[in-house]
Amino acid sequence: MKNQNTKRMTLFALFLAIEIMLFCTPFGFLQIGPLAITLMHVPVIAASILLGVKEGMALGLVFGLCSMIKATMAPGITSFVFSPFVTIGGISGNWSSLLIALVPRILTGYIPGALYSLLQKKGMNQSLGAGLAAMTATMVHTVLVLGGIWVFFGEPYAAVLGSARDLLMGLFGMTVLTNSLPETVVAGLVMAALVKAIRVPSVKAIRA
Repeated sequence: MKNQNTKRMTLFALFLAIEIMLFCTPFGFLQIGPLAITLMHVPVIAASILLGVKEGMALGLVFGLCSMIKATMAPGITSFVFSPFVTIGGISGNWSSLLIALVPRILTGYIPGALYSLLQKKGMNQSLGAGLAAMTATMVHTVLVLGGIWVFFGEPYAAVLGSARDLLMGLFGMTVLTNSLPETVVAGLVMAALVKAIRVPSVKAIRA
């Protein structure tokens, strides 16, 4: 039992270190226009699948806090949607900024682990299950973030982009194609390869 706890703590520390490294380098948030492609969801999903939903949610919280810190310390024109401490063009973030920054990221740490466990109970291949769980979590993350922006900041978000709110759905559609799909594919491939690379008994033992 002590050996397994050591393995869990070591893996969690590794995923946490990768998350912090991504945050501190350009690899974490690849800025493209007003939005960013992120790789920071990958360690969160890995922790959720390999260690469990509690560890995944804890790392998801770190992801969300890093997102808020980045939006606060290096704000772009739409950073107010992720930080209550940012004002852009007279538009300020608020409590709902915290919801957008934190809730989707915490759920990104819950969904893949829970779905992966369910798929394993159904007898699905581990690599395929991990890939599907990772892709599902990534897409849900995108939907929740964009949905939060639409609900809480639709008008001001469109205003700072020089667009009408009616055109936001088109912009969000482009975001899914150019940002979310690459993030989804990367997460699925990485998790499928990672689970395949680790011997099956080790994965089960780590999650025990």
